[in-house]
Amino acid sequence: MNAIYQGKADELDQNFIESVKAAFKDKEIEITVYERDETEYLLRSPANREHLLRAIADVEKLDRVVKPN
Repeated sequence: MNAIYQGKADELDQNFIESVKAAFKDKEIEITVYERDETEYLLRSPANREHLLRAIADVEKLDRVVKPN
């Protein structure tokens, strides 16, 4: 069985540990921790990637940028 838990580090508590222990009782497990990068997630989709990179280029060129009065 595999499981992915996502959340903020400061939300981890003893209840989390107990739930992992209950879910994988008597099993050897591996816990990997990494910092999530929302930009990387958004760039996975080719359509999102193209849209976001075009928007970044527009901002850098000050093209199609709406400025508040």
